[in-house]
Amino acid sequence: MSVLSTTSLVDEIINPKTQSKPLDTELTARTVSIDLLIKFDEENTLNFSSANELEPRERAQVREYVQNILRRRSYLDFIIGEFSSITILEMKPSLKNILRLGLYEMLFMGGTPDYAAINESVEIAKLRMGSKAGDLVNAILRNIQRDMDNLPKPAFEDRTKLIATTFSHPEWMVKRWVKRFGERDAFQLMQANNQRPTYYVRVNNLRTKTENFKLRMEKLDIPFEESDWLPGYFKIDSVAPFISKDLLRKGVCLVQDIAAGFAPTVLEPLPGETIYDICAAPGTKSIVMADMMEGEGTILAIDINSDRLEKLAQSAMDYQAENIRIRRADARDLDLKMADGVLLDAPCTGTGVLSKRADLRWKRTEEELENSVKLQEELLDEAANLVKKGGRLVYSTCSIEPEENWEQIQNFLSKYDNFELEPLDEFLPEEVLVEGGMAYQTMPHVHGCDGHFGVRLKRVK
Repeated sequence: MSVLSTTSLVDEIINPKTQSKPLDTELTARTVSIDLLIKFDEENTLNFSSANELEPRERAQVREYVQNILRRRSYLDFIIGEFSSITILEMKPSLKNILRLGLYEMLFMGGTPDYAAINESVEIAKLRMGSKAGDLVNAILRNIQRDMDNLPKPAFEDRTKLIATTFSHPEWMVKRWVKRFGERDAFQLMQANNQRPTYYVRVNNLRTKTENFKLRMEKLDIPFEESDWLPGYFKIDSVAPFISKDLLRKGVCLVQDIAAGFAPTVLEPLPGETIYDICAAPGTKSIVMADMMEGEGTILAIDINSDRLEKLAQSAMDYQAENIRIRRADARDLDLKMADGVLLDAPCTGTGVLSKRADLRWKRTEEELENSVKLQEELLDEAANLVKKGGRLVYSTCSIEPEENWEQIQNFLSKYDNFELEPLDEFLPEEVLVEGGMAYQTMPHVHGCDGHFGVRLKRVK
């Protein structure tokens, strides 16, 4: 293994005489992806709207690049660091992410020849940072290419750092999961998070019927596998054909992980009822409930985010969910009459969806987990006051952390003697039930879907 150590070149890259300039080349999946990754490094935000000017295929490629690089970020950084005398911490975000993308293509994209990945990265570096940066990128990636069959492996004495680097998860998360699950299961969980995610679509019966939807998919040559867990859910290879054939825009079906469909299922909203969906945006669960209610009754979808509520309103029209009403409000301060059912799909750390949202693993902290638990408790207090006697409250998250899930519910029940847990065996398959059938919890490495938790509580007095 040879390590680049050109001192004058290194100094110029770390302390450039000129400012880095934005990419002024023709927009491509590579350039847009690099810009998104740079912004994520600098601002901790990820917004794919800048890819909207690209063709659909290129837009999909941007998501593939960005999410896969974030899934493998620590490992990519380790390899880059082994072949460069500039440490990852010293590198500017532009250089760092040009190298990450080039290396990702070399290691994980069999359809891209190494020379093409290197040349594209070099050209982008020259345009973004100057010719010397291009030379540096070329030298680092070609050094890696020469040693491709014998790349170094992480070998840190600190076991947590070793695991975190190998599986590209933050150290605080690794510590929690190894302590809770043991190394073997923790490894399997992190490997599942680093795989391409599984997607499901659910047929919208307000627009079509399940059999007609299956016939349409067959006619369009879209591979699918019908789930035996919940009716109307289909496991698919890719969302792309549903976008290109306008099936989502026309409201024929919606993309929703099957575990996300458990919460509406166990709430069991009936035609004619009044249902509150708290923290509802972007509204997928509201739309599913509108379908379950056959468009009869009222669903009040409540959220504090006005932009996300606008998307919910558009979705409600697209999916012909005419019984959805929308209110912008802080869900901790509501003045509403009591409802037949309340769904609180609570804000959480999202540790159950790290395959689809690889950025979350780098955004979340232990402090955020503590803050999330406090917010959930406040929201549960409010939700409890909105359920009429005999009504039901469903609490759900897309987390796998016990503080946000079962421990949160145990805390709730210690304060409220007018609610009781109800068994879920009549709604869901046995393999997803925990706590004696009183809750559900899916795990990505066990169930092949996102990690979701939920319970159904009945108000008894």
